[in-house]
Amino acid sequence: MHKLLLLLLLAMHSAANAATGVFPASTFNNLDHGLYWFGYGDSWQKAVPGNSNAYYSPSKPTLIYVHGWQNGSSVNQNRETFNREDAGGPNLDLAHAWLAAGYNVGILYWNQFADEGEVKDAEAKIWTASGPRAMRWRNASGAYSSGPAQSAGDLLFQSYKDNLAGYSGNNIRLLGHSLGNQMAIVLTKKISDAVSAGTVNSKLLPKRVALLDPFYSNYAKSYLGNKWVGEVCRNYVSELKTKGVIFEAYRSSGASSTGFIGDSNSGLMNMTAFSELKPWYFNSVQLTEKHNAAVWHYLWSFGFNPPLITGSSNQAASASTSDSRINTLMNGSQKLVHDQGAYTKEPSDDNFKQTAR
Repeated sequence: MHKLLLLLLLAMHSAANAATGVFPASTFNNLDHGLYWFGYGDSWQKAVPGNSNAYYSPSKPTLIYVHGWQNGSSVNQNRETFNREDAGGPNLDLAHAWLAAGYNVGILYWNQFADEGEVKDAEAKIWTASGPRAMRWRNASGAYSSGPAQSAGDLLFQSYKDNLAGYSGNNIRLLGHSLGNQMAIVLTKKISDAVSAGTVNSKLLPKRVALLDPFYSNYAKSYLGNKWVGEVCRNYVSELKTKGVIFEAYRSSGASSTGFIGDSNSGLMNMTAFSELKPWYFNSVQLTEKHNAAVWHYLWSFGFNPPLITGSSNQAASASTSDSRINTLMNGSQKLVHDQGAYTKEPSDDNFKQTAR
């Protein structure tokens, strides 16, 4: 196996175990998936349709995060949360600034389905219930059990629409990390289709979707009519942009840019407000940390003013950059490359330069 490929696979594998979960053993011994709402300090309450939730108000702007591949997470009883210290980030509650600004903050979990030794087996479950491993799920002892007859994409869509059925706000933002970026795109497509069919309120269509160090495997998939996952994602994003959905993407590692492990999908990156982060506070072999950096950097950046484009007063992309500015960058002809602040983790000193896509 090519050395770079091995390192990148290990980075993506380790990413699944980066953050220590705060969940009881029953969460991993039994099948558990869907939407959880969070409060300060990683406090949480699972969303249950029709039930009130201490951390959710139907009128507030809403942020929902979707994780990626989770190999080994069930045995380790780990779930990603909003403290990313174990992932190389700051020892902070990265939901704090969002909560303080009046946001609902949630995570859509599919970790037991995503707990596979081969990333492509987890990837298939996003799209189909009849992939290489069907919809099997893993428990805390490491054993697999047969799963439901719905794809993980369908299951998360069901949880999303049932728990936001009474949503009256006008601002939902989805974040997807690594493999989870595909889930964020698929989920948005399902929501858009349901809105068009008149079965879901248009308020549930995300206004903005952030793809964080996104991953797409190589080669055609039989479950996608022999298309590549990256190709289908491009088609979905192209359509969703016509529905007013704004897309931004942030690359922080080689996990999403080398043909050895995955499809760089530059065509899709060029359809978004695309930024290349340079987490140079990590060394060349800290690929896990770099892969995870996109998540905590984005979440953390919401608490700071938007970065500027070097030598100008024009704003670059970050979580705090306005929707209208991200939309302008998305529809422009240039990408953003980390210029200043690449050697410090805190986003406050970041500047970016523009280059041709």
